[in-house]
Amino acid sequence: MQQHTVQTPYIVGEAHFYSIGLNDGGLALFDTGPSTPEAVECLRECVDLARLKYLFITHCHVDHYGLANFVLENSAAEVYIPRTDSIKLKRHIERVACIGALLNYYGFSDDFAGRLRASFDRNKIFPVSPERYRIAEESSELQDLGVSWLACPGHTQSDLVYLVGEYAVTGDILLRNIFQAPLLDTDLETFEGRFRNYEAYSATLIKLAQLRGKRIMPGHRQFVGSVDEAILFYVKTLLERATQLLPLKRLAVNEIIDRLFRGRHDDPFFVYLKISEIVFMLDFIENPALLKTSLDQIGLFDQVCELYSAFV
Repeated sequence: MQQHTVQTPYIVGEAHFYSIGLNDGGLALFDTGPSTPEAVECLRECVDLARLKYLFITHCHVDHYGLANFVLENSAAEVYIPRTDSIKLKRHIERVACIGALLNYYGFSDDFAGRLRASFDRNKIFPVSPERYRIAEESSELQDLGVSWLACPGHTQSDLVYLVGEYAVTGDILLRNIFQAPLLDTDLETFEGRFRNYEAYSATLIKLAQLRGKRIMPGHRQFVGSVDEAILFYVKTLLERATQLLPLKRLAVNEIIDRLFRGRHDDPFFVYLKISEIVFMLDFIENPALLKTSLDQIGLFDQVCELYSAFV
């Protein structure tokens, strides 16, 4: 599997996409990079679009699927996206309205929600839906191609890990020395209330243990030394940040943001990321045993037991 790297205009910096030949001889691409001229040039140089038959998207964030329509227009490839992302794309306007309602619930004004929507549009956070696509989880032909998948929600509701031989293309699920932002969003299955990222991530940890021994192909950073290393970094960071949050846990989320940043950051997208992180940590504070159970099950709790004990 070949790794291809392109710079993005976003705070994540570089993004990777990958190519490999599958069982039928067809060329497959995993993610695309963002919708930028530099990414288009990189894709043209790195991938033989005339041979490309398949495009697999780990999750529909702009830095991972921004060039899906470019691929469709310049190749005969079939595009596969996660099932929940298909809901997200079809019901985009309703979803954005629900995110606004969630922000209101946590104490943020309609004005802030409006500025966040404007930031989404200005920074092209939501590129257009692919003109055609298939649902990865519903496509039985993947087995014959030698491709399987694991649903690993937490960062988003739709995160898929694609498995091809010894490789695991993990998108934003396993990143080296990065605390993945668990984004605040409505529950896309019901459009009632919010998606419970913390509960989803705790369940995902158990699935990630299945990737031990695989070659991890991350969406950002150059490499992941081991699955356990990435998980432990994330969990230790969560424990450290949640400990700092404990004195503020009874405040409303908007008040916590004010206390932590005191107006130093007025970029609504940055604030949204921090709101998402705080809600995630408050869920952990409410039920830390859920995380402990998952870590026990995959044999990693002993490596964080002192931090965990200090927290509880």
